[in-house]
Order: sequence, then C-alpha cells, then structure tokens
Amino acid sequence: SIIEQLKIIGPLTDPTAYGGKAEDAFDVIIPSIPGYGFSGKPTELGWGPERVGKTWVTLMKRLGYRKFVAQGGDWGALITDMMGVQAAPELIAIHTNMAGAVPPAIDAAAFSGATEPANLSIDEKKAYGQLAFFYKNGLAYAQEMGNRPQTLYAIEDSPIGLASWILDHDARSLELISRTFAGKNEGLTKDDILDNITLYWLTNTAVSSSRLYWENKLAFFAPKNVKIPVAVSAFPDEIYTTPSTWAEKAYPNLIYFNKLEKGGHFAAWEQPETFSKELRASFKSVRK
Repeated sequence: SIIEQLKIIGPLTDPTAYGGKAEDAFDVIIPSIPGYGFSGKPTELGWGPERVGKTWVTLMKRLGYRKFVAQGGDWGALITDMMGVQAAPELIAIHTNMAGAVPPAIDAAAFSGATEPANLSIDEKKAYGQLAFFYKNGLAYAQEMGNRPQTLYAIEDSPIGLASWILDHDARSLELISRTFAGKNEGLTKDDILDNITLYWLTNTAVSSSRLYWENKLAFFAPKNVKIPVAVSAFPDEIYTTPSTWAEKAYPNLIYFNKLEKGGHFAAWEQPETFSKELRASFKSVRK
C-alpha cells in the first residue's frame, strides 16, 4: 500500500536533510493501485499489471511530466516491469527491488521441489533455496486470492482476520514484523504495521485488492523482456535475493546493480534511508 512508501518521501524530495545533495532531489508520485487504499475499486475486468502500468504513464503525463522514472516492489515490481516492456517514450528507466530475473528452468525446478540444479554459484544457490522454500511454504495465500478472491470476504468482516492475513505474507517478512511486537524496533514500529492494516480496513479493500491476483496472468519472478534501462537492488531478506548473473541476463540494459546487507520484501518501509540511497544511485546516470 501507499503506507509502505511514505518514509521515502522526505529523503527523496529533500536529500540535503538526509545526507544527500540538492541535485539528487526527486519529485515523488506514489499512486495507489486500483482496488487498493483510496483508489477506486474496478467494476470491470482487465485491471491486471499491464493495464495498471499504462495507467501510471497516463497519470504522469496528465500531471505534466515529460520524462520520469518508475520504481516498484511486490506488485509494483510486476507493474514496473510491464511499464518497461511497454516502453513509453516518457519512461527513461526503472528500478526494482523484486526483479523478474529467474531463468525459466530454474524457476520450474524450484516450483516442482526438484533437487538444486548443478553448477549454480553461491548467490544462485541461495536464491534457488529461497524460491523453493517460498513455493512450498509461502505461496498458498497468493493461490487462494488468484483462484477465489471473492470467497475471502471474512477478512472484510474481522479486523483480526484481516491482520492475520496481511501479516503472514511470507515467512521472512512475518519474522521481521513479529520482532517489532517482541520489543525490537529495527525497521518497523507497531504503528507502521497497524497503520497499514487500518488502511485496508477503513477503505474496505481486502477483497478488492485480492482481485489483482485473479487478474494477473504473469509469472512474478520470470524475465519479461524489458529493454529500457533497469536498476536492481537485491535485498537479503526478499522472497529471493537476485543474483547479479540472473539480473544481467534478464535485463540487457542493466545500468545499476547492488547487493544490500539489510532489508527485506518491504524494503522502502523497513529500510527507507538505504532504499532512498539506492534510488539516488540507480538513476544518477539517467539524470539530464
């Protein structure tokens, strides 16, 4: 949700207050995906990542921007990848912290639970293990929303049910969030987490946001044939940590790659200072 992006507004729009330089400043537009938060709820079919990506370009043009970059993680990563595929002339580069970069054969093996393929590097072995674990232990929520989103109406009837559903996104994210309630304030606070859940509750968007899983027909982690400039930040606690070798093959116009020491699936929310520095570095070469 947009809640997960709010902490990066200050560092990106006012970098001098956060250790950056004035010339590093960005205008920041954080759109809410249709069906989420304060956006309207789609009443017609066809609102998948491809259409949302085209809508973001229309939005930026209506706001008066002739040139811009895009960034995404989670659903935003898939939408941003599709923006890269569509390659609107106004879009000069993209950044992702959940890269669509897993080679098809590797992805199929991980999904099937097959033995780790031979000849993988250390980083590739780690990524394979993360993927295999996620497919076996963490994919069920997405499959349920992808197959029967309308039957999840109970998460709109119970705030406890909604909280449980949102918190149990993937195993590592749950661990990182849970430590906050155990008195460890690294990354997130209790208010951060409750604000995010409350946004879904007050806007009654638990089911309407689930429909994006049903609309989507794309593989999350597969290469999408993006040819415009791409920057990738690989966080260690992401669903899978992108190896540079996979990123280079998936994105032939890779302009930036960095492997981070801290941060997970919700990196902009958990590690906003590091995340903001990544965006400054990622897009430095495309500034005009």
